[in-house]
Amino acid sequence: MIRFISMRLLQAIPVLFAMSVITFAIIQAPPGDYGDYLRTQMITQGNASPAAATAAAEQYREQNGLNDPMVVQYIRWITGIVTRGDFGHSFYYNKPVSEVVGERLPRTIALALASHFVASLLGILFGILAATRQYGWTDTVLSFISFIGMTVPRFLLALIVLYILAFKLDVQELGSFYSSYWGGQPMSWGKFVNLMEHIWPVIAIAAIGGLAYNMRVMRANLLDTLGAQYVETARAKGLPEHRVIMGHAVPNALHPLVAYQGVVMPYMLTGEIEVAIVFSLATVGPAIVGSMGIGDTYVTATLLLVLGATLIIGNIIADLLLMLLDPRIRVGNQ
Repeated sequence: MIRFISMRLLQAIPVLFAMSVITFAIIQAPPGDYGDYLRTQMITQGNASPAAATAAAEQYREQNGLNDPMVVQYIRWITGIVTRGDFGHSFYYNKPVSEVVGERLPRTIALALASHFVASLLGILFGILAATRQYGWTDTVLSFISFIGMTVPRFLLALIVLYILAFKLDVQELGSFYSSYWGGQPMSWGKFVNLMEHIWPVIAIAAIGGLAYNMRVMRANLLDTLGAQYVETARAKGLPEHRVIMGHAVPNALHPLVAYQGVVMPYMLTGEIEVAIVFSLATVGPAIVGSMGIGDTYVTATLLLVLGATLIIGNIIADLLLMLLDPRIRVGNQ
């Protein structure tokens, strides 16, 4: 297993390198940089003259290497990551990018994992119910829920929920993790409950897309498994139907679903990002959009690189879970 994990991590290095090159090039492709944002801010908010603002922006570019060719900027950024673990300096936040990412990434991953857990648990349960009641009203209702989850964009659902909470139910402080009363207090049961009251819409909306995919995959796999020869043999031996389904069919139907989790986890992460942008939560999503809008290159490139790494990590974890689920499966030379 150690050899398998080591080989997969080594294979991930060229993938991450190619991803970093493409990401950096795409970010730099549009015209403008942070100097332009600085110039605009000086004119609109600092009452500076256009000439003074232009001179200050040009000076800032020279001091921070923004006038260097894109290749030079990329080499400087990637060299800092490899040699010193330095992801660059954020122009907007005026601090290392690692600090910006470190503040927002744990919250993002925690919300994504919570959404992933809800989507997997309910998706598997709904898939079993739909498959064992094929073409019945239960299957029809659950298939409709799956259709809604797969077709309606999550940002649209987030906007609808935000409108209902803000304008119909008059819910306050939607764009934060805690109410103002709990903001500076240590974690307690009351603060945890308050946290759940603020983040449940994000988890629910981010989970609905993954729930729909998991349900459809589980339903299709279980229907195929229920028609297998060994399932018919188990029935012929007189086993109760619930033991046939839960003891023989479901474990084998889970194999493709577990392997699918390597793709679902990044999907759940992007779902959390979409919803967090709408709700203006201090996670990775608003930071990506904001940094792209003002030309904070190193923040954008680092966050996108981290999101790409989750796809690789998710696939490795899915392979390991698949091996634990079925002892017949071996990885590497095991």
